[in-house]
Amino acid sequence: IDASKGFVKDGNKNRLRSQDIRKIVDVFNNQTEVPRYSRVVPVTEIASSANDYNLNIPRYIDSSEPEDIHDLGAHLHGGIPGRDVDALQPYWSVFPTLRDVLFRPDGRPGYLEPGTAPGDVRATVLAHPDFLAYSGSVAGVFRGWRAAHEELLRGLGPGASPRELIRTLSEDLLVRFAGVPLLDKYDVYQCLMDHWAGVMQDDIDLIIAEGWVAGAEPRRAIESGVRRIREVPDLVIGRRKYRMDLIPPALIVDRYFVADRAVVDELTGLQEGASRDLEEFIEEHTGEEGLLEDAVSESGRVTKTTVNGRLKAIGRDPEFIEEREALREVLALIDAEARAKRAVRAAEVALDERVFARYATLAESEIKGLVVEDKWFASIRAAIEGEVQRLTQGLAGRVKELDERYARPLPELEREAEELGAKVEEHLRRMGVEWG
Repeated sequence: IDASKGFVKDGNKNRLRSQDIRKIVDVFNNQTEVPRYSRVVPVTEIASSANDYNLNIPRYIDSSEPEDIHDLGAHLHGGIPGRDVDALQPYWSVFPTLRDVLFRPDGRPGYLEPGTAPGDVRATVLAHPDFLAYSGSVAGVFRGWRAAHEELLRGLGPGASPRELIRTLSEDLLVRFAGVPLLDKYDVYQCLMDHWAGVMQDDIDLIIAEGWVAGAEPRRAIESGVRRIREVPDLVIGRRKYRMDLIPPALIVDRYFVADRAVVDELTGLQEGASRDLEEFIEEHTGEEGLLEDAVSESGRVTKTTVNGRLKAIGRDPEFIEEREALREVLALIDAEARAKRAVRAAEVALDERVFARYATLAESEIKGLVVEDKWFASIRAAIEGEVQRLTQGLAGRVKELDERYARPLPELEREAEELGAKVEEHLRRMGVEWG
């Protein structure tokens, strides 16, 4: 087994992921031969004169990627080689009509031309019916897995075994996604294991130890100078800081306070607009000979204090009419920004208080829905959808690479070189430069 390419960088070290370990174990236990990854090597080959019992893995497994060979004919005459497009057959078998959208004949046997601009390839793939159908089928596989285990997860309580639980979830996920084309089942497995290690395992330990209702209760954030622990709070109510270990406040907001969040977002947009207006006005009127030049502090800022100080200094002097108007305008903009910030803060405080109060009224069934559906399943689903999106990036990247590689054939480049050379010669001639 040559698993040298399956790892993730962790600082200056290479660390095996859960999927790497699982794949190694599966391949070994099942004695599976995987191209460029594993082989069952007979003893006679190991004992041959060519190897002489040398167990260096590269002697038996060539794990190198297939060579990407350029087509000289395409470089000379243009067009995209059909063999390069044929090499993407795993995609065409899943997206059977997409190929004819991305490529079309260019008049020469064995060569094609782009059917879509390079910058539009990914958008074309994402919007194509074949991809939408595939994405829907992947979502259907996930829904089947979710439905099979939802009752198990909602029934967690004292006595449950986290180890047995993750084994059940992961084994079934591998089985269900084994037959999904293009997607590597071990990449999907990693989506689950990442969420398990980062979130789900701690949640389940908490549920087993304290139960659903007690586990969902807010607790005071730890701030201990002696123990050198200072937790970042999830909510701050007055002067009290709280942590929500099982149900983050964002889940409460998304399910129960969407309208309140929309109000905060709208006010935030208005505040950002007020800040932008102020910034643009100050930028326009500061600098050398700017109307606000004398209202800039030593630290380089225009503040309410410096503006009021400058207004007091110039008084009603008619010589400073334009400056006075600019100072009053910037003062109004400063006040508008301050009002907008206060409005945002008031709305955020009100929302935080409503969210905090909602924790006390959550029924156990609501808690289970928030945790199982909105937290666990939603995160795993999003990660798997990310793997599907990564497939489109791989296809779009290869199509774009082929398009750009053969976009300008040699005769065109030669003509451009001649034209540029002629221009350079003309410029040099006008400058009176001579060369042999």
